[in-house]
Amino acid sequence: MSQPFVVQFDPVALHLGPVQIHWYGLMYLLGFVGGWMLGEYRRRQGRLPVNRDALGDLVFYAMMGVIVGGRIWYMLFYYADGIRWIWTEPQALFRVWDGGMSFHGGLLGVLVAGFWWSRRHRLHFFDTVDFVAPLVPIGLGLGRLGNFINGELWGKPGSVPWAMIFPNAHDEDAALAASHPQFARLMQQYGGLPRHPSQLYEMALEGVVMFTVLWLVSMKPRPRYLISGLFALLYGCFRFMVEFVRVPDAQLGYLAWGWLTMGQIQSLPLIAIGLWLLWLSRRAPTLPLASAGIAKSA
Repeated sequence: MSQPFVVQFDPVALHLGPVQIHWYGLMYLLGFVGGWMLGEYRRRQGRLPVNRDALGDLVFYAMMGVIVGGRIWYMLFYYADGIRWIWTEPQALFRVWDGGMSFHGGLLGVLVAGFWWSRRHRLHFFDTVDFVAPLVPIGLGLGRLGNFINGELWGKPGSVPWAMIFPNAHDEDAALAASHPQFARLMQQYGGLPRHPSQLYEMALEGVVMFTVLWLVSMKPRPRYLISGLFALLYGCFRFMVEFVRVPDAQLGYLAWGWLTMGQIQSLPLIAIGLWLLWLSRRAPTLPLASAGIAKSA
């Protein structure tokens, strides 16, 4: 193996005086902006019978859902001290600068926001979800790129030609090297263990592949539930697969059989829901395109 690439980037993208703009936050911002722009493009095609201001409201509520839902879910299922923080350290919920967001919680937050918005505009909830689903992979892919830049959520040691060194995993590398001679040799040779860049796998699958599939399938009107079901099925399957080469959260480890992770457990319901929605779509109506007057209104 040639010298592996060392993943060591400055997590700060811009310094504006005392203010630091981190790459990870910038990825979130770009994801929302990109989703909004493509959502406006689809709205003008008549894919959702609302005006521009209503779409802006939907984007804002979805953004709040991602942040609030993602943070609360992380604190409930991934926080090192379990749920004891609720009565011993409730302020930990607001320490977002310490990191900790969950996709599954963010998804739930978006669904709650979408349900409330749909009720306000008298739209079928799944017509809204079908509209939003092709836009979500933009943020997913950029978020995984942010994880890669931060050098976090790395993969397991591997011998693939594209394996990379993650300096932030040094303590874990040293522990493995102390108990496995083959890892000790790699540590001596490279200064770290070559690992799967699992963040890039997820960026490719959850971002590029999911966006391409959902965008192409949704280019023409489809039966209700189909796009939502396809999104849930694809994400659940992709996340479940990548977890086999991704190191689980240190505070949780493997939950069963030496390989099952929290991410896999939480992805199984998405796979089941995706299959159920695809089955429902077989007899569901297809949302007609909105009239030109609504679609083009400001």
